[in-house]
Amino acid sequence: MVMKKLLLGAAALALSAGAAQAQYSDGKVKIGVLTDLSGTYSDLAGKGTIVAAQMAIDDFGGKLNGQPIELISADHQNKADIASGIARKWYDTEQVDVIAELVTTAAAIAVREVSKEKGKVDLISGAASTPLTNDKCSPTGFHWTYDTYAMAVGTGDAVVKNGGKTWFFLTADYAFGHNLQAQTERVVKANGGTVKGAVKHPFPNSDFSSFLLQAQASGAQIIGLANAGADTINAIKQAKEFGITQAGQSLAGLLVFITDVHSLGLENAQGMMLTTGFYWDMDEGTRAWSKRWSEKMGGGKMPSMVHAGTYSQVLHYLKAAAAAKSDEGIKVADEMRKLPIQDFFAKNGKIRADGRMVHDMYLAQVKKPSESKGPWDYYKIVRTIPGDEAYQPLSESTCPLVKK
Repeated sequence: MVMKKLLLGAAALALSAGAAQAQYSDGKVKIGVLTDLSGTYSDLAGKGTIVAAQMAIDDFGGKLNGQPIELISADHQNKADIASGIARKWYDTEQVDVIAELVTTAAAIAVREVSKEKGKVDLISGAASTPLTNDKCSPTGFHWTYDTYAMAVGTGDAVVKNGGKTWFFLTADYAFGHNLQAQTERVVKANGGTVKGAVKHPFPNSDFSSFLLQAQASGAQIIGLANAGADTINAIKQAKEFGITQAGQSLAGLLVFITDVHSLGLENAQGMMLTTGFYWDMDEGTRAWSKRWSEKMGGGKMPSMVHAGTYSQVLHYLKAAAAAKSDEGIKVADEMRKLPIQDFFAKNGKIRADGRMVHDMYLAQVKKPSESKGPWDYYKIVRTIPGDEAYQPLSESTCPLVKK
């Protein structure tokens, strides 16, 4: 029922916008999904985000005020130079109006700069770092699904308050890892905890033995994993092989996706606290959309928050482009900020001046195998974190677009 209302609402909005006065360049609206199709983040983002974006287009009706909506995609390989090169080619020669998804901070920042230069909209779902809504903010740039600030507020705060007072960080050595460690350190210290040290590992990485031994030697109660995707999975598996967790130290996955839990198995992941912007089994709307997404993916898999967030951002872009009667970046961006976000992913979401889409986040705990009732029944939702609490307050923003 929720999904049906959403679809009817989108169709009504498209019709009311009025086809006669709409102006879209090149006689179409073209959306590019730029993501990791072959590397560390391909499971949590990757093909699933292309499927999610196409679902948003189909649910909108496939046309925008009578003009066709086209979707293209590419693999940025988690490299900034490749991402910016594709973005420039798409904008300059392939008439792409908006680029979506953009997992990996370095790739997202590189595309953000090109989008800003060209006056085009970028929609970031998979990348996490807060500079995207601070010094790297843009009038036409949006950060949708989550960020490192929200991860620290959720997971970091919960672990410290549960007794994890001393920390050592295992950190992916690039902008995202540095930012996630810094945000979590801030929360740990604010709650009376201490940081005993940190070590940076290459990105991506497969052998964590030397880094885990340093963490073990620190004697910290908590080993904070400031990494993601396959790096997090490998670190957790190897920590268990080395007997680190059995000896009494605990791991805190600071950015864990449901696809990671599936790869680890409940036996390895049980009890872990994590923060997420979406869980497929929350209500009628999340279950209905996730079932459709899973079928389009061939079955046997449920979506991550990055997949769900990509659907939400593309659908909102189309609503705004219909209302603006244009695909001109700044006009669509202005409409995106005006329109409320109301879908299965975000209830009463709103976009701030810095481009942050504010929505509720959720603190979850991974179930024990005995508690799980079937495939992908992995989470217990412990707490809803209101959006205004989850995200960095505008009073702390360094975004030039924020008036103080």
